[in-house]
Amino acid sequence: MQKLGARGAKLYYKTMRKQNLNLGEYYHIYNRGVDKRDIFLGDYDFDRFIQCMTEFNTTDPIGSLYELSIERASRNKLGARGAKKSEPLVDIVAYCLNTNHFHFILRQKQKDGISNFMMKVGGGYGWYFNNKYERTGTLFQGRFKAVHIDSNEYLLHVSAYINLNNQVHRVSNKNGYQSSWGVYIGNKKEGSLKTKIILNQFPNSAAYKTFAEKSLQTILENKEKLKELESSVGE
Repeated sequence: MQKLGARGAKLYYKTMRKQNLNLGEYYHIYNRGVDKRDIFLGDYDFDRFIQCMTEFNTTDPIGSLYELSIERASRNKLGARGAKKSEPLVDIVAYCLNTNHFHFILRQKQKDGISNFMMKVGGGYGWYFNNKYERTGTLFQGRFKAVHIDSNEYLLHVSAYINLNNQVHRVSNKNGYQSSWGVYIGNKKEGSLKTKIILNQFPNSAAYKTFAEKSLQTILENKEKLKELESSVGE
């Protein structure tokens, strides 16, 4: 594995541009709350967003999470005959949820998979949030941002940035934060995450932990470039 040298830093901090999202490719996806507002106000909000990530990652039209629960109850009564084959829209490789923004690494599995996934998750969570907190209007700052991850080196360093994003912003879990870091270092399991593309490149999770922490330190040392990236999402 290579250290984040000049080329790696250039890749990481390259300018975001509009692009087509291609099948089989990896992307750094991120967005924030409209007007920089908080989009997670409590632990249950984080859990609900993660539930949306899991349940809406399907080509099937499932409606709301409530409708999905009713359908599943009906399906259970019918047994295997009532089961439907479901195809994921994306592979979710890594994520972090901060109080006012989020980041993903996604791999597109279906045509328009990332766009459809983000539409479903944003719409489902936005409806829940507005209903719970008695507000109206859009919750997120326009369309999500996407940066193509065009090399394995870039993929590894973006995974470190996302998994340890709380250290970038100096927040703790107590202040509201969730990420895939615990899965990567073996502290928890989330079956919906596709971590092998990253972890299979290391002898074990401890080796990835060492790499990620060193990579983040290099990223933080390039704080001015980091600010340029973060300014586009208002973090």
